[in-house]
Amino acid sequence: MTLIAWIVCWTSAALIVHVFAGYPLLVWLQARLRPRLVARAAILPTVSIVIAVHDGERYIRAKLANLRQLDYPSDLVDIVLVCDGCGDGTVALARRVTDPGLTVIEHATRRGKAECVNDGVMAARGEVLLFTDVRQRLSPVALKELVANLADPTVGAVGGELHMENVRSGFAQGVDFYWRYEKGIRHAESLSGSTIGVSGALYAMRRALFRPLPAGTVLDDVLVPMRVAAQGKRVVFEPRAMAWDQPSQGPDDERRRKIRTLAGNFQLVQLEPWLLAPWSNPLWFRFVSHKLLRLLAPWLMVALTVSSALLATRHPMYALTFGALVGGLLLVGVARLRPPLGRLLPLRIAVAFFYLNLFAAQALVAFARNRRLHLW
Repeated sequence: MTLIAWIVCWTSAALIVHVFAGYPLLVWLQARLRPRLVARAAILPTVSIVIAVHDGERYIRAKLANLRQLDYPSDLVDIVLVCDGCGDGTVALARRVTDPGLTVIEHATRRGKAECVNDGVMAARGEVLLFTDVRQRLSPVALKELVANLADPTVGAVGGELHMENVRSGFAQGVDFYWRYEKGIRHAESLSGSTIGVSGALYAMRRALFRPLPAGTVLDDVLVPMRVAAQGKRVVFEPRAMAWDQPSQGPDDERRRKIRTLAGNFQLVQLEPWLLAPWSNPLWFRFVSHKLLRLLAPWLMVALTVSSALLATRHPMYALTFGALVGGLLLVGVARLRPPLGRLLPLRIAVAFFYLNLFAAQALVAFARNRRLHLW
């Protein structure tokens, strides 16, 4: 029993360190020591902006106005809006817009984002596809900055940077801290080769590289980049192309969205098993380290907690490990009971870390119970 606990303890600890510190450090070192720069240039290909939306009445007018404010020749841009079973005024509002470059496609029943994206691409006319969501606001130079990377023939797709605004609560500040950490990893991945995913709020790609998404796909912003990489092209990160979004102010607001997207990783492996094969996936190590092991992290921490508790009397190191894990849970409890204290940096990081891992554990259960994740 002691040997098993020892193996579980050290294996769990090693994998946790690799996921949250080792892998980020590795790609950072690769980016510093062997950077792969992008040969950017000011090019102006034709662009089709594809938006899939369900019940976006609150955002659609502002979004379409925002897209027409992009610093890019309007005659080179068309917009394809695909409405997925909208039961509100989204379609009516969109059709009131007098824009010859806007195409509105309406589906009476909900089919999910993936099939709407496929329809949007079929109706698109541009050499470059720009994907964005209805909720986020884009910077005026976003499109030009993304497209400039596609002047490099080795680049197939490029993601923009998502910023959080109106970050009020301690929980939101913790999530924002985590998101900055995540963007740092993506930046290092980009400088050293390719990123694993992009932000669904803003990314562009060569139309020639797009392949129709499987029906029901949740994480197009991971599958599309992985397919681009599989075709021998780089996927890079462009921090000068910016989008802004509102964060969830509390864990209850974040729960549904996060569980759905995390469960989408399990679905992704089910839909595209080639992602698990090193001989088929050129980004296999990065995909496993950045995506799959993140999903295992909550279970690894449970294993580490139990095994270190069993070994606590064997060596002070195990007792300290167990104490640190329990202490982290106590910090979360303090932050929940005393919200003003939740704004302190250690507490807001602990709270965000706890809930994001809790949601990852719940995502596995959600996926096992419901495979129809794609219905928004």
